Amino acid sequence: MAKLDSLENIIAWQKSRKLNKTIYSVTNTNTTFTKDFGLRVQIRRSSISISSNIAEGFERETTKEFIRFLFIAKASAGKCNVDLKFI
Repeated sequence: MAKLDSLENIIAWQKSRKLNKTIYSVTNTNTTFTKDFGLRVQIRRSSISISSNIAEGFERETTKEFIRFLFIAKASAGKCNVDLKFI
């Protein structure tokens, strides 16, 4: 398996950054989010959590820790998905 030299080379991290931009754009313009501050903050935080956990795991010392943080990022993605289903 190839060694990951840079966080920016991780495709999941790249996609999570695109998701962050999309979520912020949608939550700034969609009336559901502009009216419900709590929902807007919650969906933004779960989105940011995905890329943050990938980054934190990348900086950890072991592959086992990195994998653990990838699972946490996956859970945040699930949370983001659940929040969007209720709109």
